[in-house]
Amino acid sequence: MHLLWRNLGVHPLRSALSAAAIGLQVFLILLIVGLTSGILSDWRTRAEGVGADIIVQAPNSSIFFSVSSAVIPESQVARIEKLPGVDEVAPVFVIVDTATLGVIYGIDYDRFNGLSSGFTFLSGGAFSGPDDAIADDLAAQARKLKVGSAVSLMNRSFRVSGIVLHGKGARFFLPIQKAQEIAGAEKRVSLIYVRSTGDTGAVLAELNRLLPGYRIRSMAEYMSLMTSSNLPELRPFLRSFIGLGIVISFLVVLLTMYTMVLERRREIGILKAIGSSRLEICWLIVAEALMLVGLGVVVGVCGTYATTAILHRTSPTLQIEIPPDWIVRSILVAVVGALAGAAYPALRAAQNDPVDSLAYE
Repeated sequence: MHLLWRNLGVHPLRSALSAAAIGLQVFLILLIVGLTSGILSDWRTRAEGVGADIIVQAPNSSIFFSVSSAVIPESQVARIEKLPGVDEVAPVFVIVDTATLGVIYGIDYDRFNGLSSGFTFLSGGAFSGPDDAIADDLAAQARKLKVGSAVSLMNRSFRVSGIVLHGKGARFFLPIQKAQEIAGAEKRVSLIYVRSTGDTGAVLAELNRLLPGYRIRSMAEYMSLMTSSNLPELRPFLRSFIGLGIVISFLVVLLTMYTMVLERRREIGILKAIGSSRLEICWLIVAEALMLVGLGVVVGVCGTYATTAILHRTSPTLQIEIPPDWIVRSILVAVVGALAGAAYPALRAAQNDPVDSLAYE
C-alpha cells in the first residue's frame, strides 16, 4: 500500500487531476439523479398533502399536472358533488409561470381548504381580493417575500396575502377566477380533487360511470405512478450520463496509467528481475488505478453533498434527494471504466522484457 501511494505521489498534480476527473463523473450522475428523485418526491408529498382521495383529470392528460391542459368544464364540479359518498370537491386551475417554470394553483379557497385540515398560515391570511396570492414558506424564503409584498406571477403583479406551510400542491395559489382570466379559459379547470366520506372504491366506481373516458385515479394509485419510470425521456438521459461516466473513467485511467508505465519501465524491469510475476505486475497497475478511483469517488460524493447543501440554502424550493443505491451505482460506473482503462497499461507492463526495461533510461 505504501508503494502504491508513493507511485501516485511521484506526480501529485497529475494524480490529483485524474482523481478530480473521475470525481466529476460521479458528481454529475449523483446530482442529476438527486435532482430528479427530489423533484418527484417533493411533487408526491405536495399532491398527497392536498388531502384528497381521488383526482379527476381530462382524457389523455398527463400525470404531471404542469403539462395538463385546462379542458374540464367547471360544471362537472356540481355533478360530482351530488354523487353519494362524496364529501368535498375542489376544482383546480393549473398554470405554469413561464419566467420561473413554477406551478401555480388557481383555487376556490373554501373548497380547496376544505379537502384537509386547511392551510397552516405562518403569517397573513386568505385572499381578500382578485389580485391577492398565497405563497408557501419555501417560495417566500426563496423570493424574500412577506405579507403585503408584491410578487410577479405570469408577468402580472400580485399582493401576498398570506404565507403558508409548504406541502399543499403548489408554491403559489391564486383565486381560480383570476387564473382562468389570465389563461383565457373561463369556466374551465385542469383537474378536480375529490374527498370521499370513507368508501373511496365506491366513489371511484360512481365517478367512472358519471365521467366515462376521464382519467380518474385514487391518490394511492397516483402516488404509485409518480416514479422516474413514468418520465419517458429520463432513462435514456441517465443511460447517456452513465455511458459518459464510463468513457471519462476509461480515458482518464488509460492515459494516466499508460504514462506511468512508460515512465517506470526501469522499475518494472527491476521487479521482474527479482521474481515478480506478470500477474503481480498487472495487479500493481490495476491497484493504482483503483486508488485513483477511490480518491475520485471521495471527491465526487463530497462535492455532491456540498453542492446539495449550498443549493438548499440558495434555492429552498429546489429539492434534491440522493438515493443510496445510486451512490453504489456511480461507484461501480467509475470502477468499470477504470478497470477497462487500466487493462492495456497493465498488460503492456506485464509483457515488458526485463532486460530491455533495465536498459531503459
